[in-house]
Amino acid sequence: MALVSVRDFEKRASEIIPLHALDYYRSGAGDELSLRLNRICFDRLRIRPRVLNSGASRDMTVRLFGDEYAMPIGISPTAMQRMAHYEGEVANAKAAASRGVAFTLSTIATSSIEQVATGTPKSPKWFQLYIYKDRKLTESLVRRAETAGFKAIVLTVDAPMFGLRRPDMRNKFSLPPHLILANFEGRQATGVQSQGGSGINEYIREQLDPTLCWDDVKWLVNFTKLPVIVKGILTKEDAIIAVDLGVQGIWVSNHGARQLDSVPASIEVLPEIVAAVGRRSTVVIDGGVTEGTDVFKAIALGAKMVFFGRPAIWGLAVDGQQGVEQILDILKKELDLAMAFAGCQSVADITKSHVVHESYYAKL
Repeated sequence: MALVSVRDFEKRASEIIPLHALDYYRSGAGDELSLRLNRICFDRLRIRPRVLNSGASRDMTVRLFGDEYAMPIGISPTAMQRMAHYEGEVANAKAAASRGVAFTLSTIATSSIEQVATGTPKSPKWFQLYIYKDRKLTESLVRRAETAGFKAIVLTVDAPMFGLRRPDMRNKFSLPPHLILANFEGRQATGVQSQGGSGINEYIREQLDPTLCWDDVKWLVNFTKLPVIVKGILTKEDAIIAVDLGVQGIWVSNHGARQLDSVPASIEVLPEIVAAVGRRSTVVIDGGVTEGTDVFKAIALGAKMVFFGRPAIWGLAVDGQQGVEQILDILKKELDLAMAFAGCQSVADITKSHVVHESYYAKL
């Protein structure tokens, strides 16, 4: 059967990826209410089509932080991708490069900064940063990303500790012994091993700094030569603080609904954050994206780029680099159709007038 949607790839990937890794990739925190909300809240938005104005083709190009991208779609940081495919992050980054989109490498990747940079020497890439208790180690990660040509630092601010992911606890999740966290040596590289519970949660408790605060954001802004994007913002209050400290990007995200259950879906809070800081900062989003129409809706509500993580893992598991390329092609085609039916010839033509909440029609 031909695979023609992200859902098709997800179903096929679930037959390929070992259960402990599959549960790691797909699970959310707690009872997974927020995981469901990430999808439900996209589904509650309606596109208002406008006819007879689409033109022969659509221009999807966008510019962020001085770089041009082929479409407003990017790949989120996802940890330990070699559990899904032996080429892991390198294959994912190559797929992003081949389609001209942004790729974000996780700190806790199974391919190193240098391996990804060597595999994709000319394409813009971002590096997602966790701040370790060992600050010299953290500083070295930033400098390595700068030296390797990465274009932005994405500081994850919603994970001083990891959420309660029950499947990982039940599975006593551990990184397979043939894999390491490739950006590190010693215990930092091999420490994702269960001591009775979730090995990734135990590793995070041991290694990351739980006292992370706004002073650390200020430190990073002053320390790195690259634009700083803070990832994990869900309120306008935090967005304003971040922008006042000098960050150049706000990444609206609930961490794939993997941290605290019952938080809102990313798309729910996007409008308030755009209203608060959209003129002062570049706002991007992830969370629940599975169709090109989701991208259209998020752009209409003010996002400059829309990221996804799990769909890239499904493509990676099914067919490596080519599988991720197929995922990107599917989303591009779906976005192109949405733009055509909405009468938008460029990304800049997509406005909030193109999207309404389902309650709008209930009142008619």
